[in-house]
Amino acid sequence: MSTAGATEADQGGQSPHARPLTVLVAGGSGASGIAVARALAAAGHRVATAGSDPAGIRAAAQKAGDGVTPFTCDLAVLADVRQLRDDVTGALGAVDGVIHLVGGWRGAKGITDQSDDDWDFLERGAITTLRNVSRVFFDDLATSASGRFAMVSSTALDKPTAAVASYAAAKAAAETWTLAMADGFRRASGAGGSQAAATILVVKALVDDDLRRTHPERRFPGATDVADLASAVVRLFGTPSAELNGARLRLAD
Repeated sequence: MSTAGATEADQGGQSPHARPLTVLVAGGSGASGIAVARALAAAGHRVATAGSDPAGIRAAAQKAGDGVTPFTCDLAVLADVRQLRDDVTGALGAVDGVIHLVGGWRGAKGITDQSDDDWDFLERGAITTLRNVSRVFFDDLATSASGRFAMVSSTALDKPTAAVASYAAAKAAAETWTLAMADGFRRASGAGGSQAAATILVVKALVDDDLRRTHPERRFPGATDVADLASAVVRLFGTPSAELNGARLRLAD
């Protein structure tokens, strides 16, 4: 999914007469969330960002710019996600897209030192949040003419190593759930299915300008810039669902 030479239409930008979509960026406080929210808003969408720290998610929304509305929510708590749906719908309208950027990373030396604390962290961040958000917003996405769900996964699943066993297992579970969502969209609305799509975006790592400035000695080989991730996310809304539903799209170099 190269971004070179892409037009506004290629990037999924809204025409002046198109209905603006409401897109939730789950995990909007980090560099990737800011970049994705900024790009979606620039394309003409109404953007909601969600994070558990009120000050953090507000600051991130300000960095993302106009058209981005922050909401505080612990996405690992199902009741809180249900409240989030009510809040976002009330403020911005029914949700047409969910971009899941919650996760985190933990590693070890091998199999025997994969800790329970690390697994609990990864299960909560990578799996539980995704399960909650997908269950709460599934019907909204399935009934939207432009419904899109996307998660970010890792090339670590291509050839898992002992050092990243817990991380790779958590990402694999999240991918499996997302593929099951894709099947749910196919089955929705009778024989015709839904126009919604669930997609996996695969990266080796994500990098941004602040990270490059903090570590000028590092080259970040194979990493995907958060701006390129954001462009890929925006294009999801301008690409036919048949090309996206159940797809695993590799953004890594």
